[in-house]
Amino acid sequence: MSRIETIYPADRVSLREVGLRDGLQLVKKFPSTAAKQRWVREEYAAGVRHFEVGSFLPAKTFPQFVDVRDVVATVASLPGAHGIALALNERGVNEALESGVGEIASVVSATEEHSQANAHRSRDSAIANVKRLCEMRDASAHKPLVNAAISMALGCSITGAVDPKEVLRLVDKCLEAGVDFVAIADTVGYAGPKQVAELSRAAVKLAGRKPICIHLHDTRGMGIANAAAALDEGVRILDGSLGGLGGCPFAPGATGNVVFEDLVFLCDSKGFATGIDLEQLIAVRKILREEMPNEQLYGGLARAGLPGGSAAKAA
Repeated sequence: MSRIETIYPADRVSLREVGLRDGLQLVKKFPSTAAKQRWVREEYAAGVRHFEVGSFLPAKTFPQFVDVRDVVATVASLPGAHGIALALNERGVNEALESGVGEIASVVSATEEHSQANAHRSRDSAIANVKRLCEMRDASAHKPLVNAAISMALGCSITGAVDPKEVLRLVDKCLEAGVDFVAIADTVGYAGPKQVAELSRAAVKLAGRKPICIHLHDTRGMGIANAAAALDEGVRILDGSLGGLGGCPFAPGATGNVVFEDLVFLCDSKGFATGIDLEQLIAVRKILREEMPNEQLYGGLARAGLPGGSAAKAA
């Protein structure tokens, strides 16, 4: 069994907590290092195993990730836990490799306009960056997994509609560059279930034995419906954020991610075993309320409680 199959088994759903990275990109106040470590440990105790822990970006611009190495180390200390971190250039990749993180993520914009406006480079240059990342992975000692996310894949904040054929072309280019898998990102929450289903089906077919991840934002309330559509088309890696935290500083209009707790409930209701205890998971929201009291938290499950039980107090 390959490493990717060990970490992301094809016969089960893998749910990734991205709150520690995507969830903290726009917050005005962020958790202390100790609180982040508690967040990881308490979610791990609830059964979560995949954590996107931060970005290797300049600390002056993104001070919320200055402690990313500490959080990487915390995840690494937990048996069976898997850490993911974002790196967007060679400097960041070198730092990520030195940290020993289990997976490095990169990003390619679905549209040329968004790529130029937000990364100041062409999509071809972004693909070349992904290829270089894969070469650096291959030359490293511990050889982390590499994923590439196609941002704006289901609608762009600059151009509006996005041609799915262009997205699939970029998926193919990333796979050709050597990534272990590709993520399809509805960065600004433009899509509905039909669009997500069609793109997910085509991407899963194109990727073959390599998995496809879906990264959804709940901007227009379609997050859970879109996640259900992706699951129905064979996507088995899904991203979510505790309390629905999130947003992208480079994508005007991008609000929070799909609520992680509600995503777990969706998977359970569809018969996909997650191994995550929902009551324990909801209880972790206490850390967010303590550390970021002015941040709004979302989630139907936290508000209403589990079916047959009493309403939760963590909303």
